[in-house]
Amino acid sequence: MFNMLAPSSISTNQLGLGSGDPILTIISLLTYVFFFVFIFYGQRIQMYIMIREVESSLFKLKLMKEEGRKTAIETIKEIGKPTVDPSSKVDRYLEYFTISPQSMDPAGIVYKLDHILDVREDRMKDEVKVMAPASDEVQGYNLENTLEAAMALNFIYKVIRHYYIQGKKTLSLYTIMQLQMILPLVMKEAEAYSSALKAFAYGQPIGDGAGPLIAARLMHGHEVRKVPRDCVVASVPFENRTALVLKAEGPGGNVGKPGEAVKTLIEENKGKIAAVVMIDAGLKLEGEALGEIAEGIGAAIGGPGVDQFKIEEAVMEDKIPLYAVIIKEDIGDAVSMMRKEISDATEKAIERVRDVVKERTKEGDHVIIVGVGNTIGVGQ
Repeated sequence: MFNMLAPSSISTNQLGLGSGDPILTIISLLTYVFFFVFIFYGQRIQMYIMIREVESSLFKLKLMKEEGRKTAIETIKEIGKPTVDPSSKVDRYLEYFTISPQSMDPAGIVYKLDHILDVREDRMKDEVKVMAPASDEVQGYNLENTLEAAMALNFIYKVIRHYYIQGKKTLSLYTIMQLQMILPLVMKEAEAYSSALKAFAYGQPIGDGAGPLIAARLMHGHEVRKVPRDCVVASVPFENRTALVLKAEGPGGNVGKPGEAVKTLIEENKGKIAAVVMIDAGLKLEGEALGEIAEGIGAAIGGPGVDQFKIEEAVMEDKIPLYAVIIKEDIGDAVSMMRKEISDATEKAIERVRDVVKERTKEGDHVIIVGVGNTIGVGQ
């Protein structure tokens, strides 16, 4: 007779699954070790991983900052023909800052800010002229834009470096965590400024110049005159109306003062203006097509808000309707060389402006059409 063995009499060692198995024992011990390590040191390990990611992005920002400085210096040497090395002056320029006016009593703050911005702009122009004495007015504007892009890269790098060092010194998980979370957006903006350097240095049109490009197409072949400040206007027959087409004076890197210019035109044509139509680049949302056209109401203009305030104030006095047409772009597209999609979209934007004028005004009316944006590489 066969000796029947009960299941309980089979040893776990025979199956190779018991505590006697050295591999399972090691795995079990390692599991407990990792468990206790992550309980007590998990946050610190996570922080060191985040620090490494921030260090990698900070290194890229440093390269972008140095490339911006190098591009600015080389462009000044090539165009401005300075007699001395401009490196020290460029370094000083990159550290300039502007202090906003006191807002505790907000009355009149717009005009205080306007004055400070005018002083800043004049100072920057003077500095560029000293660094690049052989440059003409258009080249001076382009050099100023190049230095502004280099200044933005320098500022972004220094701010990120500040919070990185602070978080590393204090071993603050939440400082490093917040820095690591916003870095993708910061890097996207920095890459946009980095790609803009060449466009500014060589005076090539950028995406933000879509508004001025539309205005230039509308005023082409018509007499152009200057209006304050740094803007030009032309009187153009447009859909059986008279259109006063306005843009910053090009082809230098210039945005002008559209607020002052619109105010001047309304005062010159008191009681005649039936509508103001503003055309500008608008920031698109993810998922939206580059160059998509949208129509709205209000002053389509970015910046610190001074020009927007002046335009709104000017149209409010005569109750003039204010319409907006925008061409949707990403921030990278706005400051880098103009892409074909944006150039093609300007034709669609002109048709949209025609529709607005025909639907919202009558034949014989006067309208102001403003092409807002940086007119670098776009003449008139």
